[in-house]
Amino acid sequence: MKIARIALIGGSGFVGRHLTRHLRNRGYQCRVITRHAYRHNDLGTVAEVVEADPFDRTQLTAALTDCDAVVHLVGILNSAGKERSFRRMHVELVENVVAACHAAKVVRLLHMSALNADQSSGASQYLRSKGEGENRAHTLGKPGIAVTSFRPSVIFGPDDSFLNRFAGLLRIPGPLPLACPDAQLSPVYVGDVAAAFANALQDRSTFGKHFELCGPKTYTLEQLVRFIARCNGRRKYIIRLPDWASRLQASILQYVPGKPFTPDNYLSLQVPSVCRQNGLAALGVTPMSLENAGGRQLTNDDKNRRRNLQRQLSQR
Repeated sequence: MKIARIALIGGSGFVGRHLTRHLRNRGYQCRVITRHAYRHNDLGTVAEVVEADPFDRTQLTAALTDCDAVVHLVGILNSAGKERSFRRMHVELVENVVAACHAAKVVRLLHMSALNADQSSGASQYLRSKGEGENRAHTLGKPGIAVTSFRPSVIFGPDDSFLNRFAGLLRIPGPLPLACPDAQLSPVYVGDVAAAFANALQDRSTFGKHFELCGPKTYTLEQLVRFIARCNGRRKYIIRLPDWASRLQASILQYVPGKPFTPDNYLSLQVPSVCRQNGLAALGVTPMSLENAGGRQLTNDDKNRRRNLQRQLSQR
């Protein structure tokens, strides 16, 4: 299988931007498919940016023309009405992507799933829909499309919505009431995720397989928050919320703009986000530690904020 041009659906998002640049550095031609091309002019230096609605099969098929492979990265953490429901974004969209791949004669598909993706009724809606979408990608791809799926734990890196969200919360005066403080996570660096995708792209031994992706160490959520606080030089009193209070906090915060914490998020945190078998090793990637990449990211971000503040004050 010879792959030269790759289409990325969701390529304008956090992981997509890192992966697009990683693939470009390896010599691949990249095509980022987005509904609003004008918003992503910065990607024009590393990719062809094509405007298309991924839910419109005709538009998507046209956008995939002449591509050898597709990377599907679209996902949401919170549902928001029928147009952005978990099922529409994680299942129906996958069905449309696979159908468009068949129509455009694309023979390779890399699919972003999630660690603990599971169709069983006990899982959160997020994990259930992710599990169903992953299964659809593999079953509907046959015959003709070689599918590989990836199940990462929480992904961190520059501009992420994980470390940066808690860094923002820690800047709010007063104690921090922390839900699910004992939830277990194995954060994986975005650069390692990008390398895993790229290494699997033309490796026939990965066809039809599912890879869990985790960092080298497991933490509780409380340990992660305290790590972020140390990196930013902040002393913060953390209130460990018991289970009933965690559920209460989720039931309230789901109505706050941006939905910082919802009952479905609570359910997802009840399952340890820890790899049973870390696929990074099989894909030739040595995972980078949170202390190394994450600590540097948080420290640099804090320095940049201080420089910006000093610059603003000097201009007054």
